[in-house]
Amino acid sequence: MRLAVISDVHGNLPALEAVVADIKKRQVDSTVNLGDCVTSPLWPKETFEALQSLRLPTVRGNHDRWIEEFPEDKLSSAGRFARNALTSEQRQTLHNLPSRINLGEDGILACHGTPDDDSTCLLEESLDDGRFVPARRDILNERLENATNARVVLCGHSHRQSVIHGPRECVILNPGSVGCPVFADITFATSLEYRSPHARYAILTKRGTSWQVELLALDYDWASASARALANGRPEWAKALSLGCVE
Repeated sequence: MRLAVISDVHGNLPALEAVVADIKKRQVDSTVNLGDCVTSPLWPKETFEALQSLRLPTVRGNHDRWIEEFPEDKLSSAGRFARNALTSEQRQTLHNLPSRINLGEDGILACHGTPDDDSTCLLEESLDDGRFVPARRDILNERLENATNARVVLCGHSHRQSVIHGPRECVILNPGSVGCPVFADITFATSLEYRSPHARYAILTKRGTSWQVELLALDYDWASASARALANGRPEWAKALSLGCVE
């Protein structure tokens, strides 16, 4: 069984198209989307429509929820851009997505952040200066206490591609972000580590009773995404998309 895992597309249509094209070449059985589908100053509506046409099992991300729930003054500028780009029906469709999905009989649990909280990173802790570091074992155990039957946990949210062997020999996979290497609306984005502008996803393969993970980082036309952000008045997003960091 081969499962492609995507997350955090954030309205980046050319990055999504590059990932979908690559997945088609790799003979996967299915694909799951871990949420945060459209929020960005890029192509929210077009990305929503592209994802709808793919009919993927999709988890609701925190931004998919926020653009429907939050008042205007609580949304980030990217959230307001996405809200205005979508119809009320499209926003409601995102809001109605499940917060977690159990995939088949292999013990695979898909969520966005943690199994119980879409706005908390599963594999990372945030320091006082905003930087992410790997979560301590006791914290990770606590975050997974309601997922004791899961043999594999798929998570996104941090945009950091990683795989670990966690508690109870559980494989935990974050495929990274398809379309947003650094979320430029957060106030501490300049303090994050250097990343890269590649479109990221992962493939999970079951071999007998064990799991193999491929972490993929694809070249795509990130200059067009950067230009789109700049045209929409977001130079910090343009830099993040073209460099993988906000300086």
